[in-house]
Amino acid sequence: MKGFNCTILGYDVYPSPQFEIGKYVSLNELLQKSDIISLHCPLMSETHYLVNSETISQMKDGVMIINTSRGGLVDTKAVIEGIKSGKIGYLGIDIYEQEADLFFRDLSDTIIQDDDFQLLQSFPNVVVTAHQAFFTRNALQNIAETTIANITDLELGKDCSNVVKE
Repeated sequence: MKGFNCTILGYDVYPSPQFEIGKYVSLNELLQKSDIISLHCPLMSETHYLVNSETISQMKDGVMIINTSRGGLVDTKAVIEGIKSGKIGYLGIDIYEQEADLFFRDLSDTIIQDDDFQLLQSFPNVVVTAHQAFFTRNALQNIAETTIANITDLELGKDCSNVVKE
């Protein structure tokens, strides 16, 4: 956004001193002043349904919301109402809260049972992708290198820092 000469506002429940491309503001100020709200945060108790009917009501009319982080950041039913009312002008999501049964499988001959997902896809101002923002050359290179390092560590009997503990 900086390349388009936009003013960058940020909000973080845990502000970072490394945020240098814009300025931190309160969540309320960010919601009220932003034409585009792009979510880049983990899903935790403080961010669950960060976009909900209350926060949507504080946003500018016609706001664009982009979520490439976690599906649980967005209350889908509230977003649908926001789109129907025109409060949300555009929505781009690369994730979906109930995506486990929807993405990474061929569902061509299947009737999708998730009515909210179907409704989202019916709106002309909504774009839904299946984790495509994640598939960058760098991300895939990092995954491959980490996987090879993990296999090598395990094969050599070394401690593997990425072992999932039960």
